[in-house]
Amino acid sequence: MTEVLEDYSLIAVYAAMAIYTLAFIAYTVDLAKRSAPAAAVGGAGAANAANARAVGGRATALLERLATDAPPAEGAPPAASAAQRTATALVVIGWVLQVTADVLRGLAAGRVPWANLYEFTLTATAIAMGVYLIFGLFQPIRFLGAYITGIVLVLLGLATVNFYVPVTPLPPPLQSYWLVIHVFVASLGTGIFAIGAGLSIAQLLQARRESRGTGLGFLATLPGSTSLENLAYRVILVGFVFWTFTLIAGAIWADHAWGRYWGWDTKEVWTFIIWVVFAGYIHARATRGWRGSRSAVLAIIGFGAVIFNFTIVNLFFKGLHSYSGL
Repeated sequence: MTEVLEDYSLIAVYAAMAIYTLAFIAYTVDLAKRSAPAAAVGGAGAANAANARAVGGRATALLERLATDAPPAEGAPPAASAAQRTATALVVIGWVLQVTADVLRGLAAGRVPWANLYEFTLTATAIAMGVYLIFGLFQPIRFLGAYITGIVLVLLGLATVNFYVPVTPLPPPLQSYWLVIHVFVASLGTGIFAIGAGLSIAQLLQARRESRGTGLGFLATLPGSTSLENLAYRVILVGFVFWTFTLIAGAIWADHAWGRYWGWDTKEVWTFIIWVVFAGYIHARATRGWRGSRSAVLAIIGFGAVIFNFTIVNLFFKGLHSYSGL
């Protein structure tokens, strides 16, 4: 029965990846369509004005039609296109399949499904996608769809090709309720930081367009750089709370498992480095007036440290966490 559930879980993962691929394509189409009207309106402005003077009423009607197709004003929530709505619906389907795969993996193992690197990747990416879907209900972040589905697809590909291991019994240090708490909260913090980094990247692109007057066309349909920065700050602040708990819970678990709260293990050190980077980001922005590009770059560096910890540290650095891939 264990092997059957394990096989079904893997099939559900592959199905989710296929759906996410279609969603990624649809989100990309949405961004392309957002770029086209912005370029068309800007490039044809002078010609439309001349036509209006020459042919009067006919040109006026043309301008009204162009105004109807013009992108939303900056700062306004971007309107959802058919491609974006389709992509979001596909993401929901893919996410349900991924969560199903995660649950089946847990049932096959008889425990929570995040005890090794493959399972952690499966769970963390599902949480990241869930965070994106939930945040999207309250904030205009659907433009991050291509970014988040792209990251999830790459990580799931790595997990199924390079990280996959059959279900095995837990080693003694992992047989603890802290496995449920510590790793789940770390996954939640990682997913939230991913959204914050995406918003910071969009902020940098938007700020460049605002200062130079040129940039990717779809940026004209997104909130302004200041709005993106403020939203990224609020998101990262939530992620920082979860990461702080992760650091504290990890220390408590280490004392239960190894008899010490801190041992300078590679994973412990990088978890602390990530905490320091984001603490510096919050402190600098709140007290030192670090606004604009500097805060965005620091937020992106922080998420880069998260990815480094998740990949390079797990794969190439040996330590007490190596037995679990965590």
